[in-house]
Amino acid sequence: MQFIHAREHLNDGDAVRIDSDTQCNVMITTDSEFEGFKSCRTFTYRGGFYRRFPVIIAPPHSGYWNITLDVGEGYEASIKYSIVVIRKN
Repeated sequence: MQFIHAREHLNDGDAVRIDSDTQCNVMITTDSEFEGFKSCRTFTYRGGFYRRFPVIIAPPHSGYWNITLDVGEGYEASIKYSIVVIRKN
């Protein structure tokens, strides 16, 4: 399993802007849901499969969130991406 991962504390009203030159699954998850993803168990997330970028996803509440780009086998080394947190003023 190849994926790109970042963990950020996001407050209510914040959002994450993801840009990628490769279509991929973009997910934001809690810590326990991220463990489910890594263990190939059932988990829930916000996001989905995207072909066009940028994508902006807001968490449902404040806390630590895992931002994951699941790029598929063989793509991690060549993908160009950015993850930017947009803070609520």
